[in-house]
Amino acid sequence: MKRIAILGSTGSIGVNALNVAREMPEHFQVVGLAAHSDLDGLARQAHDFSPKLVSLFDAEAAARLKTRVNGGARHLAPGVEGLVEMASHPDVDVVLTSLVGGVGFAPLLAALRAGKTVALANKEPMVMAGAQFMREAQRWEARIIPVDSEPSAIFQCVQGHRPGKAAGDLSAFIKRVFLTASGGAFYRHKGSLEKVTVAQALKHPTWSMGRKITIDCATLMNKGFEAIEIMNLFSLKREQVEIVIHPQSVIHSGVEFSDGSVLAQMSPPDMRLPIQYAMTYPERTIRVIEPLDLFKVGELTFRRPDFRRFPCLALATAAAKTGGGMPAVLNASDEVAVERFVAGRIRFTDIARVVERTMKAYKPSGGLPTFGEVVEIDQWARRKAEEVCEELS
Repeated sequence: MKRIAILGSTGSIGVNALNVAREMPEHFQVVGLAAHSDLDGLARQAHDFSPKLVSLFDAEAAARLKTRVNGGARHLAPGVEGLVEMASHPDVDVVLTSLVGGVGFAPLLAALRAGKTVALANKEPMVMAGAQFMREAQRWEARIIPVDSEPSAIFQCVQGHRPGKAAGDLSAFIKRVFLTASGGAFYRHKGSLEKVTVAQALKHPTWSMGRKITIDCATLMNKGFEAIEIMNLFSLKREQVEIVIHPQSVIHSGVEFSDGSVLAQMSPPDMRLPIQYAMTYPERTIRVIEPLDLFKVGELTFRRPDFRRFPCLALATAAAKTGGGMPAVLNASDEVAVERFVAGRIRFTDIARVVERTMKAYKPSGGLPTFGEVVEIDQWARRKAEEVCEELS
C-alpha cells in the first residue's frame, strides 16, 4: 500500500491519477489532495477518498473549503506553503505533482529533500533547474519518475540498463532517443498562424489536457520542454535527442542503444498508463487502459519537425545549448506569453516573439545557477516578458 499525495488533483493528470487509484484500492491510499482554486472539484474528491491533508492554492477558495471539507482532513496553508508541507509530509510515500508552470519548483525541492518518490508531470521545474534537482535527488536518496507519456516511455525503455536510482547517467549506453510528438493542433494547418484563435489552439488532435500544456503543444514548445527535461533526467546532450512528429501517438518514444538496437514503448494514447507506472514503480500491475489494437491503428507515420514554422521549438533548442539560466528564461517567458495569448492580449505567433526577445535580453553569467539564482532569473524573465507583451499588444 503506497500513500499518495496529488498536487494538482483537479487537473487532467490529477483526475486520471485518482481514477487509477480508484481502480486499484488495494495498492494506494490517497493521503493528500491539493488544487489551485477548484473548490467544488476538491470537495468532491475529498468526499470520495477521505484524505488526511487538503490544500487550495487560492486563499479565498481555501477559506471556503473549510466549510465543505471537515472531519479528519487537515487543511494546509494556501499558496506554496501548503504545497511544500504536503510534498514533504512524513505520511506521504509518493508525491504526484501535476502543477502548472514554475509554481511546482518549491514543492519538488521539498519532496526531494524529504527523500520522496516523485511522480513528475510538472516538467517546468526540470526545465528551469533539472541538473540541480537531479543532484538533490541523489543527495537525499529520492527518486524522480517522469509521468508525461514521452519521458515515461524513455524511462520505461531504459529499465534494466543501469542499476539503482530511477534516473542517472546513461550516456555509455544510449546513442540517441527518439522523442515523439503528435504535432499539436496546427502541424497540418495550411496558411498563416497569425490569426488562429485560442479555441483553435486548444483543439489537440490526440490528447485531452490542461489549457497551458495544450497551447504549448500547439506551438511545439512543450516538446522543447520535454527535450530539456529528458536531457536532465538521463544526462544526455541535445544532439542525442531526436524529435519526431508521430501523429498517431502510439509510439510514445524510443531509445537507440550503443549497439544499434532500438526499444520503443507503445500503447493507446491514454495518460492513465504512464501515471499508473509512475505510481506503482518498479512493479507492473493490472491493466487500467484498453489494449492496443494494431489492426485498428493501421499504420504509423513519422515526419521531421518544422523548426521554421514552429520557432518555439528552435528557441527551446537554443536554450538547451546555452544552458545555465537560459532554460529558466525560456520557461518563464513562455508562461507569461501563453497567459497573455489566452487572455486575448497577444496573437498566437507573438508567443514565440515574446520568448525570443526575452531570451535575447538575458545576459548569462556562466556556470550552473543555484536554486536561489534560478528563482531570481525566473522573476526577472517574467517582468521582461510582461514588458515585451505590452510592446506587442
